Amino acid sequence: MISRRDFLQAGVAASAILGGGVWTKVAAQQALTQDQLLEFDPLGNVTLIHITDIHAQLKPVYFREPSINLGVGEVNGLPPHVTGADFLKLFNMQPGTPEAYALTSEDFTSLAKGYGKMGGIDRCATVINAIRAERPEALLLDGGDTWQGSYTAEMTKGQDMVNVMNALKPDAMTAHWEFTFGKDRVDELIDELPFAFLGANIFDNEWDEPAYEPYKFFEQNGVKIAVIGQAFPYLPIANPRYMFETMSFGIREERVAEMVEEVREEGADLVVLLSHNGFDVDRKLAGRVDGIDVILTGHTHDALPEPLLVNDTLLIASGSNGKFISRLDLDVQNGEMKGFRHKLIPIFSDVIASDPAITALIDEQRAPHEDQLREVLGQTGSLLYRRGNFNGTWDDLICNALIEEREADIALSPGFRWGPSLLPGQDITREDLFNAVGMSYPKAYRSEMTGEFLHTILEDVADNLFNPDPYYQQGGDMVRVGGMGYSIDVTKPQGSRITNMTHLKTGDAIDPQKTYVVSGWASVNEATEGPPIWDVVESHIKRHGTVTVDPNKSVKVTGA
Repeated sequence: MISRRDFLQAGVAASAILGGGVWTKVAAQQALTQDQLLEFDPLGNVTLIHITDIHAQLKPVYFREPSINLGVGEVNGLPPHVTGADFLKLFNMQPGTPEAYALTSEDFTSLAKGYGKMGGIDRCATVINAIRAERPEALLLDGGDTWQGSYTAEMTKGQDMVNVMNALKPDAMTAHWEFTFGKDRVDELIDELPFAFLGANIFDNEWDEPAYEPYKFFEQNGVKIAVIGQAFPYLPIANPRYMFETMSFGIREERVAEMVEEVREEGADLVVLLSHNGFDVDRKLAGRVDGIDVILTGHTHDALPEPLLVNDTLLIASGSNGKFISRLDLDVQNGEMKGFRHKLIPIFSDVIASDPAITALIDEQRAPHEDQLREVLGQTGSLLYRRGNFNGTWDDLICNALIEEREADIALSPGFRWGPSLLPGQDITREDLFNAVGMSYPKAYRSEMTGEFLHTILEDVADNLFNPDPYYQQGGDMVRVGGMGYSIDVTKPQGSRITNMTHLKTGDAIDPQKTYVVSGWASVNEATEGPPIWDVVESHIKRHGTVTVDPNKSVKVTGA
């Protein structure tokens, strides 16, 4: 095997990153062309195409990357836990450029007005087809979180996404939010897939055996490739267990190692893990399991313009919402990876032409729902976004709606990573609302909680996010809170991170013994009662006409 040092030098020299070459020229010209975005000098004999975390976004969207993405413990300050100006400096990019807009939150609103929306599966199809025209045997691998996250996905229970993705002809996928349609529905849709649905870490509890194919072999230019699937390991914790109660998940590190050994024994020249673990989990896994050549990582929505090398394993992070496609060319000789060339391709929807057949198919899926999708509920006076460890303004708006419409003292909104952005002055349509709340357990509860119980909730969620061991990071971003402020020290142990909980309306400290009326949504409890969250937020938006969300300064973060 090529040495780590030589591998790094060869790989970085060959890697086509956003921050250099043609991108500098494009930025200077303030113009982009499709040919420039697709420009790539082929290498070797294997090509992988990776897309992940689409969250049912068939059309182009605005999507603001996080301004805060904290890493704790050994990964503090390491990619992907670098944002904004620090990200630009790390990857040698200039402010105001296309890559700055695509990959950071810096000056997002003004750059969005200049560079436009990103994504769109018909534009992704154009990129995929261009790569396949050059490398016909290229593998297209879907990292999951594909079927959920929009109005049409919710109304069709994922059928719209399956119909469109089937037309793109992936070679394999794995999953996470797919299972929130329930196991029976997932199995129905899998039966319609002309490609592999992989999950080596998914087991049937009754029979204590794998529930789905663990891996699949492919051949490309004489190279035998094994693709192992790794679904989101914490589904029964992060999502309602009752929706897939007959199955178990987990990281199953030993199982991954067994699968790697098994496929190597069966003659695999190249081993690829198609993963929905999340970046830090995959980073740790790569360091502990030998023999994985490439991990195509997903779940945490990170977009990195360069691969990360851990224990001779390349980690590729391809973003979310259809904003990016990764192309990875590999030179594999005699069962060894000799070099690579990589490009994170940004899908600028005003630059990359749409594929007419896929556009027509998307329009066909949306046609029965167009009146609902287009209905204007109101306008936003603020940038609405979600992604980030704390205080996404979409969820601030949702919390405001929960407090007002449900007559609550405090509101909680889960720290989901999915959900596109809206620019100040834009109409808010029903489609926009569902892009932020469209899911299968949407009931908005109203209950009483003591201050002590609220503290316990915040501590538990914080540990899911900031436990220094990535294998214990089981959730999304931090729960959003309305009507209450608090301080958090991300370096403290569980039970000691959250302090200074304050009721914003009265200015009083939250009393551990006092009871507060709390409203929230997306409870994993099957017995949850209440109206769907989209009805609550729609009523709030219509009541106000224009909604403006002030900067949230109620959360004080230390230890970062």
